[in-house]
Amino acid sequence: MSQPEKVLNHLEQIPFEKPSDIIIRQVRQLIRSGVLKPGDRLPAERDLVNRFRVGRSHIREALKKLEFYGIVETRPQNGTFVASLGVRSLEGLISNVLNLEKEDFHALLETRMMLETHGAELAATRATDEQIKEIEALQNSFREKVSSNQDGLDEDLAIHLKIAECSNNSVLQSLITLITPDIIRQSRKWNTCRDGRQIEALDEHNAIVEAIRRHDAKAAGKAMNAHLERTIEISDLVSQSS
Repeated sequence: MSQPEKVLNHLEQIPFEKPSDIIIRQVRQLIRSGVLKPGDRLPAERDLVNRFRVGRSHIREALKKLEFYGIVETRPQNGTFVASLGVRSLEGLISNVLNLEKEDFHALLETRMMLETHGAELAATRATDEQIKEIEALQNSFREKVSSNQDGLDEDLAIHLKIAECSNNSVLQSLITLITPDIIRQSRKWNTCRDGRQIEALDEHNAIVEAIRRHDAKAAGKAMNAHLERTIEISDLVSQSS
């Protein structure tokens, strides 16, 4: 490795902060300082636009994110209000929301492993014969892509989403679905399916599908955990070498 490359490896990217995140940080500071209290009403959207001097879309993005995580609530005809939670809870929630914006592929995959391991166990217990056939059909589609040396990431993730669906736990399924777009984006960014990884993943999928077919929850969870542990290992190696 040349000297300039060594220097580059020690430099960090300058973080880009979106206007919506800056707005959220200011809301957190207002809550921390006591200017905004639980139950207080926020200024009208048009007033926030004028004050922040940013587009309406940035204001709406910030408010939508705060509302999604239960930090504020919108009351029709009345406006947007700070949730009736303790100040410390509100501060903690906002900090977590802001940290979610950071690109941490390893943490994302760790979370995925915890969710999907349990999802596979539930699927093995709850999946109907028809649902198992659907999982097998998706596995066959993935096998065809791998055999023809094509990118099978979409087919790969479709299997995982179907297994989550077969858990028959709507909350678990929603959480897995929520993180899937980031997994797709990061996987393509780091090209994690290179160097024969798809062939390896195909064999790992076979073990998962076979365990679900046998309705063996323990084996399904173990196979899914091993598959995603290997995915994390490969992703860490790829990111470190890039």
